[in-house]
Amino acid sequence: MADETTAADIVAQLEALEREAHDRLEQFTAESDLSEWRTDYLGRSGKVTQLLRGLGGLPKEERPRVGQLANTVKARLAEALEAQQAALRRGQHAETLKAEALDVTLPGAPVRMGQLHPTTQILNEILGIFERMGFMVVEGPEVEWDRYNFAMLNIPANHPARDMWDTFYVDADPTKNFGSMLLRTHTSPVQVRIMENTPPPVRIVAPGRVYRNEATDASHEAIFYQVEGLAVDERTSMADLKGVLTAFARDLFGANTRVRFNCSYFPFVEPGAEVSISCHVCGGDGCRVCKHTGWLEVLGCGMVHPNVLEAVNYDPAQYAGFAFGMGVERIAMLKYGIDDIRYFYNNDIRFLQQFR
Repeated sequence: MADETTAADIVAQLEALEREAHDRLEQFTAESDLSEWRTDYLGRSGKVTQLLRGLGGLPKEERPRVGQLANTVKARLAEALEAQQAALRRGQHAETLKAEALDVTLPGAPVRMGQLHPTTQILNEILGIFERMGFMVVEGPEVEWDRYNFAMLNIPANHPARDMWDTFYVDADPTKNFGSMLLRTHTSPVQVRIMENTPPPVRIVAPGRVYRNEATDASHEAIFYQVEGLAVDERTSMADLKGVLTAFARDLFGANTRVRFNCSYFPFVEPGAEVSISCHVCGGDGCRVCKHTGWLEVLGCGMVHPNVLEAVNYDPAQYAGFAFGMGVERIAMLKYGIDDIRYFYNNDIRFLQQFR
């Protein structure tokens, strides 16, 4: 009778221990705390193991039944431990997701768009106007030979006009076939290169960066952009030049723009002219922008000099052409009322952001 009571006591203790273990297990909220519970109930010196050691005092016929129950309790507690671990992991994962979640119903953070430099914007606008007139855009090297930059443009060595295009020399050896190597002073060499390899008719505009040995001030920079144009055909005349440049000025500065041509000298054209437009700020009445003259000088032009045509093996008796050139930054200054060319390359974001 005492043996049955002892067996019953152990069974009761196992059942009570299982309830206690479950109650305690549910109180844990962090997975790291479960190791203590495992040691207390399932470890080598744990409470379940201690009860199993008491089976030796039971009758032989009771030991299998009570031992099987103890193993069952131990297995159920191990399963409960795994289930609690999984539940805590799911909870932690859910908390992490909640903390990292994005509210897709809110507007997104604005992405600040970049913009083209004002020089690039004006350059694209200028090229677009001439492309619509049928001119082709071509480019050439910035490091150029004296032959193309000066000699073939009717500016031989020691010509006083070279002083207007003082530049930076890479290799100043005039004994070479093409003369010295230098940083080009204008994009006119591109015109020469095209004519040298292309039979007439020719109609091009040549954009690009040019270099001058200039003292930097509000209206001069050592590096700037230029666009030059050239048209050569059998019946090209000064009237064609005036028509093209008048159309260009009105497209860029407004339909009511007036255009004026004044005689001027350039060694590679004859006759040559300076082109001015009526001030788009004051309408020609006179203001600070036009220095109270009513006119703004925008570019130089003229009919291609016969010596330039002969240098590229064009017959001046059969072909005639016109050429023009303008500084891109100067066009931007005139259009937007900018009074200092140095603003374009000072990288002042406050200045650049005005041209969106």
